[in-house]
Amino acid sequence: MSDVTSADQPGMPRYVLIQRLLHWLIAVLVLLAFAFGGTIGYFGFDGLREMLGAAGTDLVYTTHKTLGVLILGFMLLRLLTRLTFGKPAYATPLPAPQRVASQMVHRLFYLLLIAMPILGWLATAAGGFPVNLFQFELPGLIGRDDALSETLFLWHQYVGYALIALIVLHIAGAMHHWLIRRDEVMQRMSLLRRREVG
Repeated sequence: MSDVTSADQPGMPRYVLIQRLLHWLIAVLVLLAFAFGGTIGYFGFDGLREMLGAAGTDLVYTTHKTLGVLILGFMLLRLLTRLTFGKPAYATPLPAPQRVASQMVHRLFYLLLIAMPILGWLATAAGGFPVNLFQFELPGLIGRDDALSETLFLWHQYVGYALIALIVLHIAGAMHHWLIRRDEVMQRMSLLRRREVG
């Protein structure tokens, strides 16, 4: 797909609005999913039951699973918009090593943010637990298999660690462009309009 420029600001290379909205929406959902997933991992089922009771524990698990399903759905939509609209050119061309690194990081984001909720979905179903989207129960897709569930949850956790590393790398790169290079790379995904001087 060829490079595109956002129509809401002629001459300023930006992703189209739907791509920018999806980027920030998914970012918020991922942070929330990590918060709930980390809470589950730290306290465990029994610890949560002791602190929050049965209803509170169910809410934590249901919220985490709902966030995962939403992330998967929005990531598939984001992939579709990426294939449809492409990406904008850089206002200032990146050096080749940075361009390659950026492409690798973004491709890994797509891969891991789609793989992680799928692993969680299958691990949950294999463990005999419901896959929830809010109060709706979704098809499990696979049958009960406790050993497989344990393996899938382990990979779900590993992908989570990889995503945390990618997020740190992504934020560090964004700060580098914003504070050091000052090359307007961050404007490509910004929801705010850039003020014109003069």
